[in-house]
Amino acid sequence: MTTLYGIPNCDTVKKARTWLAEHGVTHTFHDFKKHGVPEPDLSRWLAAAGWETLVNRKGTTWRGLDEATRSAVVDNASARTLLLAHASVIKRPVVVWADGAITVGFDAADWQRRV
Repeated sequence: MTTLYGIPNCDTVKKARTWLAEHGVTHTFHDFKKHGVPEPDLSRWLAAAGWETLVNRKGTTWRGLDEATRSAVVDNASARTLLLAHASVIKRPVVVWADGAITVGFDAADWQRRV
């Protein structure tokens, strides 16, 4: 089973959910706002994608953090702490595909190769 993680009102997450439905990909949706960030999964995402990919440094939540907090994010461990405290800083969507592969963000061409 494929699982899409994100925030329901995020435009990119909406596009991703629509794409999955249109391509017949059975999936579940994990809402960070309702269910939080699953800690064991976050560790896997960081190991697979790296903190530089997982931390959305272009979003409003990141820009709203003070400089000391942003500067402290330098590796997977420091990113993990931040992402658990501020789920909105996670680049969305995170998808764990049925085969266990992990992708971050929405890329229709890449996703097409997966289904």
